Order: sequence, then structure tokens, then C-alpha cells
Amino acid sequence: MTRPLLEIAGLSASYGAVQALNDVSLEVMQGEIVTLIGANGAGKSTLLMTICGDPKPREGSIRLEGEDITGAPTHAIMRRGVAQSPEGRRIFPRMSVYENLLMGAESLTTGDPRPQLEKVYALFPRLRERVAQRGGTLSGGEQQMLAIGRALMSKPRLLLLDEPSLGLAPLVVKQIFAAIRALNAETGLTVLLVEQNANQALRLAHRGYVLVNGRITMEGEGRALLARPEIRDAYLGGGHG
Repeated sequence: MTRPLLEIAGLSASYGAVQALNDVSLEVMQGEIVTLIGANGAGKSTLLMTICGDPKPREGSIRLEGEDITGAPTHAIMRRGVAQSPEGRRIFPRMSVYENLLMGAESLTTGDPRPQLEKVYALFPRLRERVAQRGGTLSGGEQQMLAIGRALMSKPRLLLLDEPSLGLAPLVVKQIFAAIRALNAETGLTVLLVEQNANQALRLAHRGYVLVNGRITMEGEGRALLARPEIRDAYLGGGHG
């Protein structure tokens, strides 16, 4: 790991009239799972959206494998190998599971989505069982699997996951995090994970950053951060960050 896959330096961005990010710098190395934890309103989702080109940063730079993608159009960033599973899932409720997955394959250069479909079905067998079912009739956990599966259909180099555990039962959360771990271990996929569930996220991640009011206040190895008293007091007092 000689050069970061993703390198963010001095990034500041606003969401509406609110400055959501202030001088944020972080790195994600090839093959890492890196998590970004913080309270609601800390700027976590804004950071992922800024990486994807909307909103445009006011200051700072974003580099993907050394290439400057700061403020590039979202479609161009996606074609460079970035995919996002957004907060709230945002699947197409009237489309079938199969049709939702195909929407994620639009940037595939091979033109044949079947090999990637099989990989998604292997990761989430429930999607194969529900292949003809409308997305809007799936359970919350199944919709989250579909959102992640759709992002994977583009064969990304960097997967951005925004609150994948939000609103899910503990057993389903465990399944989702196990799938993320397997993806990383078996394929080397690089993941930037935004999570309020600090306990799960820091156990999963190689490294983590803490975002408070739009600023990075702490960074380190995932389990080392998890052991710090200030992290436990701030984010684990109720078992959920």
C-alpha cells in the first residue's frame, strides 16, 4: 500500500446555508475498510456526497489513485470506479430486484451483467430468492442488501456505504456487516463506511476517523479507537453511536 486509493486534503463544503465540512483530511488505502463515525449532523453523509461530486467543495482536494476528481460530475466519478450505497437505500420501489440491480450495472464496460449478478446473489442469496419481487415490498434488511448489491453491480474500486445499519434489527445488522467483511476479505474491495453504530463499525474497520461538527477530531486503528474511553463515553454509552 504505497499510495492512497482515496486521498482527501483540506476539504471544506457546505450543505445549503450550513458549512458541513471544515478542513477535512483523510486517506483510504487500497484494500482497506475505513469507517467515519460521528453523531447526527456531524457531516458524515455530506462528505460521501462531496466525494461523489455534489455538493461541490469550497476548498480542498479529492484524489482517486492520485487523479484529481475534485468537483467532477457525479457520472464521471462513478465511471472511475466509485459507487455509493446511500443513506435511506433509495431503491426503485416499483422495479423488481432484478431491474434494480441492472440499474447499477449501467457503467459496466463489458455489457454483460450476468457474472456480476451472480457475485451479488452469492453475497446476498435472499436477493436471488426475491429476484422478481418489487423493491418496495422487500423488508428493510432486504432493501439494504439490494442497495449494496446495486452499488456492487458497477464493479467499483471504492464502495461508499452510508449508514447501512440504520433502522435494521440487530440480527440483520450482523448479516450486513458480515457481508461487508466478506467482500473486503475475498475480493480486496476498498470500503469507506459512514456509521452511527460505532461499536460495529470500529470492530469491522481497519482504521477509523471521528467527525465532530464537520472536523476530524481523532483517527487510528479501528479497535484502538474502540478501546479509547472518550469514544466509549461519547458513542457507546447506549450501545449505538
